[in-house]
Amino acid sequence: MAEAQNNVPLLNRKEWQTMMPAITATAAGSFVAADQSGLSRYALYMLSGTVHYLYNHLNDDYLPITSGAFAGTFVAGACGCYHPWSVTFTATGGTTTTVNVAAGTSNISGLVVGAEIEFLSGTAANLGQRRTITAIEIAAGAGTTIITFNAAPGAVVNTDTFRISSGSFFVLATGTLASGSFKRWDIATAAWSNLSITTLPATWGTDGRMVTPAILADFYDSGTASAGAATTLTDATKAWTADQWINSQVRITGGTGIGQIRRITDNDGTVLTVASAWTTNPDATSTYKIEGDENAIYVLGNNAVTMYKYSISANTWAVVAPTTARAAAPIAGMSADFVGKTGNAVWADITDIKDGRYIYSLRGGTAVLDRYDIAGGTAGAGAWTAVTYSPALQTFATGDSTFWDYENIIIAKEGTAAIPQRFYKYSVVDNTFIPFTSDWYFGGAALLGNKIWVKKLSSAALVRWVYCLQSTATNLRRIMIY
Repeated sequence: MAEAQNNVPLLNRKEWQTMMPAITATAAGSFVAADQSGLSRYALYMLSGTVHYLYNHLNDDYLPITSGAFAGTFVAGACGCYHPWSVTFTATGGTTTTVNVAAGTSNISGLVVGAEIEFLSGTAANLGQRRTITAIEIAAGAGTTIITFNAAPGAVVNTDTFRISSGSFFVLATGTLASGSFKRWDIATAAWSNLSITTLPATWGTDGRMVTPAILADFYDSGTASAGAATTLTDATKAWTADQWINSQVRITGGTGIGQIRRITDNDGTVLTVASAWTTNPDATSTYKIEGDENAIYVLGNNAVTMYKYSISANTWAVVAPTTARAAAPIAGMSADFVGKTGNAVWADITDIKDGRYIYSLRGGTAVLDRYDIAGGTAGAGAWTAVTYSPALQTFATGDSTFWDYENIIIAKEGTAAIPQRFYKYSVVDNTFIPFTSDWYFGGAALLGNKIWVKKLSSAALVRWVYCLQSTATNLRRIMIY
């Protein structure tokens, strides 16, 4: 059935829907992490350092998941994000339509059925190939999980590596940071893994947000290479603006070198320079896509201008040193949203790309909005600027939440048991701020922690909803965007 959304503003009234209430009311630091693409079946509701729920959009209900047993106190400042890929798995064998994994170490569940498997290393014919998973089987008495997928070019063999587009969640707790303060929950295995906190500050609080440029299936340019060398890819047909692609990634999607992914450190009009040498140099047969850096996660807040960048592959943190520092520290009521594809032709112009380039962040306590240019500054160090938008009359404080939706950032202003929660749209394209809706279904006292997100019916994105989990309450509400 073709997807259609025929509502007309003013003619058709926007109506809030009451969804299944959460099992436990939100508390200080509680937040929801959700897929920026709006396509995942699941959102993660982090109530505390020990109590967490997986919300299933299809069934409108919650599944308690194993405690992450986070270090810290899990109050103001706790934050997290969804990442579109699972952890990396190693095969113990397989065929052209199956991959075997040791069940004792991987424990992959049926939650991955319908997701894509992507081969990362090993069998040459399969590198970079993606196939849809159709079934999961635990082989009787063999201690092996068998994943079945649409046929790949080559047979999977022992030590091949792969990942699954079922996604995972990264979560940072609060208080005094220690081992166990930063973790990843993988949907495929339903398991937590402990990650490094080295370089992060000794304590984390006040308010915080975590974002990633990784959005499944989103890309900002593509083509066929004219040539390649050890650390470059050339496309003579392009007319890029110098440095516009810094800190994005290039993926070889076909031909020589298929499956390789590298972070871009520089570009001129026709040449991309990458951070590390290709394993196999691209050539005139190599097709490619330019995407957001799926290896990067940014964390900001903590009543400080300092922003941190996490490398997933290296499990390391670094302090981001922008050419232009943020003018003032983000405090309670701050936000952070990576803006991917807006759908706007000017922003998508590949000669001066704006899609996939910015993180927008309300500063909190004021109406001030800051923007971080991921590619900007000297040698890709990035740069902050304060955005002057109109009308800038609303002050954002405790209880405010945001989520990116194409040209707009949806903003939920704090509400109380006596004051309705108001929602706004900030257009990154037009630089305007307009009312979106109000919800007269009252919640409770305002709490820190991001609690709104957008869900799409399908990849067509013609039908989509804003979900909002209210403060100091179990109320989950949604409203259609049109």
